[in-house]
Amino acid sequence: MPIPERTLDVTRPEQLGPVTEAMRPVQELAVDVEADSMHHFRARLCFVQLGTDTDIFLLDTLVDGVSPKAIANTFEDPNVTKFFHAAQGDLQYLAEEGVRVRGLFDTHRAATLLGWPKVGLVDLVKEKLGATLKKEHQQADFSLRPLPSELREYIADDVRYLCEVGRWVRTACLEAGILEEVLLDCDRLCDDAAARPDPEKDYQPKLPRQGLSREQYTLAWHLAHALHKKRLEWAAAEDVPMGRMLSNMALGALATKPPTDLRMMVKLEGVRGAFVRAHGDEIMSIIEKVSADVKAGALPYPEEKRDRDPKRKKREDALMDWRKKEASERKVTPSVVLSNGLVAELSSTPPESIDALGKVPYFGTKRLEKYGAALLSLLTPLR
Repeated sequence: MPIPERTLDVTRPEQLGPVTEAMRPVQELAVDVEADSMHHFRARLCFVQLGTDTDIFLLDTLVDGVSPKAIANTFEDPNVTKFFHAAQGDLQYLAEEGVRVRGLFDTHRAATLLGWPKVGLVDLVKEKLGATLKKEHQQADFSLRPLPSELREYIADDVRYLCEVGRWVRTACLEAGILEEVLLDCDRLCDDAAARPDPEKDYQPKLPRQGLSREQYTLAWHLAHALHKKRLEWAAAEDVPMGRMLSNMALGALATKPPTDLRMMVKLEGVRGAFVRAHGDEIMSIIEKVSADVKAGALPYPEEKRDRDPKRKKREDALMDWRKKEASERKVTPSVVLSNGLVAELSSTPPESIDALGKVPYFGTKRLEKYGAALLSLLTPLR
């Protein structure tokens, strides 16, 4: 089986020409990326790793002029299979560099749809090839220069076996009769990866409504937003990830169980003593101000989004029950029958005809032939 042995470091823009030439005959390519998101406030793309059956290329993207855009044509060619493992975040980093991927095969997503009990790359490599991938460098700082030799080996290994594993998983999907569904899911991943989420604009606190009065929930919601805004300021000032400054667990505890003093604060779940010593007084000021504003009626109750279609939930429940039954009969995972995205789409906008159903994004010809009539029969009474 072809496993690349040669690893080439691409640390100068003039080295991209040979990489581009090496990509021309390639029909299958392993791809991974590394960022420094575990160590800095604004994560940067540090490496793009490319693996063929003969070579591994490590593109040092912290060097000016070394960019994956040099091989954008290969990334965008749907006829060249790009094997990724858990591609969502990687695709977003590449999109920020101006590179969109077509021809994706995500081995993690495929193994998940196959219903395999272990879907990590370490597990797949071990099962297929008997090789052992190291785990201890997953949270390393890949912005370090010069890159330590053990990290260089680690990032190379992320693509060293991926083409071979990808072919094995793809064959398993073909034999299980789910390859079309997997590829449609991969297309969706590519389309959705326009950019990384904005930590400020896209923030939505996850707060329990149960057990909280209307006023308590209002306070928690506004506290969560105020604390999130403040942790972004602190994290930016210290150049650390916002979650390392204040975790979501700790933020949720502060919002739903606002302390009345620092001794109470340090006992909350996830709140570190060092954080309280550094920022506790400011947190208390925020809690006091937001509490006063809520009591004065200056901060409104966060209204839930009302579902104007009273039958949408009934359609969703019916689709979920139906796909579970179909999956059991077909002996596949429920998401093979209908992905969660398709359940949401069909629940919100039930198609009126087979033609309309066939135009639903990522539904596919196979599902249309296999399930089209049954789905229309299921949804028509619930329109």
